[in-house]
Amino acid sequence: MENIGQLLKAIRFAAEKHRNQRRKDNDHSPYINHPIQVAETLWEVGGVRDPSTLVAAVLHDTLEDTETSPDEIRQRFGQEVLGLVLEVSDDKRLPKAERKRLQIVHAPHISPRAKNIKLADKICNIRDLIDTPPADWPVRRQREYLRWAEKVVAGLRGANPALEGLFDKELARGKSSLHIKQDQR
Repeated sequence: MENIGQLLKAIRFAAEKHRNQRRKDNDHSPYINHPIQVAETLWEVGGVRDPSTLVAAVLHDTLEDTETSPDEIRQRFGQEVLGLVLEVSDDKRLPKAERKRLQIVHAPHISPRAKNIKLADKICNIRDLIDTPPADWPVRRQREYLRWAEKVVAGLRGANPALEGLFDKELARGKSSLHIKQDQR
């Protein structure tokens, strides 16, 4: 029961931190839907039952996208959860192109639990891109995102076959909807 309490505490914490944020879709969905989807994908598809991984999934964007400090996460959720969140967080002080490049470079070297979070995150992002694309993203930018996500996930392979299979399925769906040949990288 304590694990469920930690997960609920993380959902509330993330909801408060992301309360004024919206997704980029046409409906401007509440941002909190995304980290909840990531955790749900880990549970439902990836078979992840590790409480720290699920809590970190809910918190995975708090350092990047809110005023949350690493110390806040450490104090509320412990060093283990903080470590996972740090593994999947970009350094927002760097230019966007460098952050994207570093995700590709670092992907093979993060822990298996962080790889699971990153896989679920990419799955959810691709689903959103296909089903409710950002209004201001031209097709070219959507295609670039899919190609980049594919490169990131190449470095995550071997972590969770079920998540990798779903990623491949969603990537193929995205490529088909955006008319990208399957062999193009």
